Amino acid sequence: MSINGDALKALIDRELTALLDPRMAEHIRRLLVEPRIVLRNWAYGEPSEQYPCWAVLEDSESGTGIAYCEQGFGPRCPWGLVWLDGDGRQMSIGQDCGWFPTFLEACFESHAGAALPVWRVFRTDPSGMRQPITEEGSWDTTSALVEQRRNADPISYFDCDHGYRR
Repeated sequence: MSINGDALKALIDRELTALLDPRMAEHIRRLLVEPRIVLRNWAYGEPSEQYPCWAVLEDSESGTGIAYCEQGFGPRCPWGLVWLDGDGRQMSIGQDCGWFPTFLEACFESHAGAALPVWRVFRTDPSGMRQPITEEGSWDTTSALVEQRRNADPISYFDCDHGYRR
């Protein structure tokens, strides 16, 4: 199935409505661009092989963005983290660890998502009960707190999350 810019905008909009926190949706919407096709190198095929990827989000501050590509790691994981410019290697589709099944998963793994001060430390106890244990903060501060908690309580599991999906 081939997608177009309008269909991509509708997919993204549908995912953004699943966010409980309007700050997050607003931040992401500010970074969205009119979808356009960018040819990106595919490192796992022929030396000059390229696939069309739709640029949908650009974070000029970090020089990174999010693209949609039906080839490469799509259709299973069509949303990927990409560089906005650079040499052939940087303008590639990249590795599988940077591609996700949903737009929002890509957002929250991106530099743009890390910029939001909405991150909290979550604790999962041995019974499987998961709950937030800190107030919201920056990604850097929260991830440092996760490491502190892991060292202090090796029996529980600690992670960073925003916890705002419906």
